[in-house]
Amino acid sequence: MKLQGRKIVLGISGSIAAYKSANLCRLFIKNGAEVRVIMTPSALDFISPLTLATLSNHEVVHSIHEGQSWSGHVELGLWADLFVIAPATANTIAHFTHGICSSILDAVYLSAKCPVCIAPAMDLDMWAHLTTKANMEKLGSYGVQVIPVEHGFLASGLTGDGRMAEPEHILDFVIRYFEKKQDLKGKKVMITAGPTHEKIDPVRFIGNSSSGKMGIAIAVQAQKRGAEVELVLGPIGRKFNSYPGLTVHNVISADEMYETCRSLYPTVDIAIFSAAVADYKPSHAEEFKIKKADQTLNLHLVKNVDIALELGSVKKAGQLNIGFALETNNELENAREKLTGKNFDLVVLNSTKDKGATFGSDNNKVTILGKNDILVQSELLPKTTIADIILDETINLF
Repeated sequence: MKLQGRKIVLGISGSIAAYKSANLCRLFIKNGAEVRVIMTPSALDFISPLTLATLSNHEVVHSIHEGQSWSGHVELGLWADLFVIAPATANTIAHFTHGICSSILDAVYLSAKCPVCIAPAMDLDMWAHLTTKANMEKLGSYGVQVIPVEHGFLASGLTGDGRMAEPEHILDFVIRYFEKKQDLKGKKVMITAGPTHEKIDPVRFIGNSSSGKMGIAIAVQAQKRGAEVELVLGPIGRKFNSYPGLTVHNVISADEMYETCRSLYPTVDIAIFSAAVADYKPSHAEEFKIKKADQTLNLHLVKNVDIALELGSVKKAGQLNIGFALETNNELENAREKLTGKNFDLVVLNSTKDKGATFGSDNNKVTILGKNDILVQSELLPKTTIADIILDETINLF
């Protein structure tokens, strides 16, 4: 029983796909989980709470209060190891995204301390709508796991994407989630993230638009999977706090990032170089602000230290180095050169041609290359999902 001892809250919203939730509840329990069920008022139109109460052996909660009794939505959010919403309608997804609390399901989501995953269910046009896409991106940035929709016959009579994943597939997703939850326990991971700023004068610098979101997502997911994480973070313009298992080292320049990484590297098992380190810096930073005078300003730039190259040259047996390549042309060729030239074990390739996967986005689309060529070619997915894909492929190397 692969879910033995696990506590799962199953949320059901008002979709015709709610009929599948009874089988999903049964599968969770059959595999050893303890299940509590929450329903929205509209879900009651599609499936009887009596059915789910019988299957789960617990009363189904579908109202914030009944008569004089108050439903313990906070307790449910604290009790669970995982909160699964299946089906998750467009309306429920919009509520989660914007913090709208009009049902017990919304209340539990907003008070849940456990991880959350959703299995969307809606018609293909609703699934493809820009509003839904924006909501999904935002939920992904909150760390909500998404069980991919499936292609098939829909309640509207159309055929396409938007169909809720089959209960067996949701079960597989949940089992994999728990199996990999601590698969990095005992490992120490160093991750670089964000840009670097190379000083020109006290108020100006050379930099780039990296948000650090991809590296941060990898750091958070690695910590969730049991790793001790050292995040070397460039200036992203917002504060990201350390917490148990994840230590943040804030740096500004490439030289600072290198010195920090060099001190950490000998003790790490995995080094992931996702930072967008400036290739060049001014040869001299002015002490005072450069005043506007001439029509032109000439800067003399010198090459920055190549952090991944330097550390790759001293990599020990058993250490893994994972690199990133952002390319505008000859993507695969350039990524393969980095793989061998910098002693990487994997290279994660981003292309500027992939719409929605550029700097600042909550989504990414990657190609992962290993020693034996392409291992993964992802779709456009939330960066939290991409982070897990990268970590899965890294762990496979052990």
